[in-house]
Amino acid sequence: MIGAILLLGFVTAERLAELVLARRNTAQLIGQGAVEFAPEHYRLVVALHAIWLGGLWLIAWNRPIEWAWLALFAALQVLRVWVLATLGPCWTTRIIILPGAPLVTNGPYRFLKHPNYTVVAGEIAVLPLVFGLPLYAVAFSILNGIVLYIRISAENAALKGASNT
Repeated sequence: MIGAILLLGFVTAERLAELVLARRNTAQLIGQGAVEFAPEHYRLVVALHAIWLGGLWLIAWNRPIEWAWLALFAALQVLRVWVLATLGPCWTTRIIILPGAPLVTNGPYRFLKHPNYTVVAGEIAVLPLVFGLPLYAVAFSILNGIVLYIRISAENAALKGASNT
């Protein structure tokens, strides 16, 4: 039980810290002339993640941890840090485009167009599996897939528009 609480506490603290970082980076980018694209879907992203994590707190806080899945989740955290470090002050939870800024092509972006979303999709699926909740993992993976389709479509359109200017 204490392991589940510590893990959920870690993920909650991580997400809250990322929101603070994202807000700071967004403000700095906007101050440099960046523009936000497709803000209308952002509430959907936040709601999905809040419900996913809140639901895990409700049903998994006292469940045993499956260590193999925890190892995979830990590997995803390493990838998350790599993405954040690669993007640096350009990382945000919103779609923010700074006109004239080059597209990031180093770090994990050498291998994937959207590595952050790959990590998020993995986390949405793997964390419930750490607690032995495969149906929860499948349900939220499907919902996340829908949200990511909307998000990635909007981001690709924004990036394409930015490269045409």
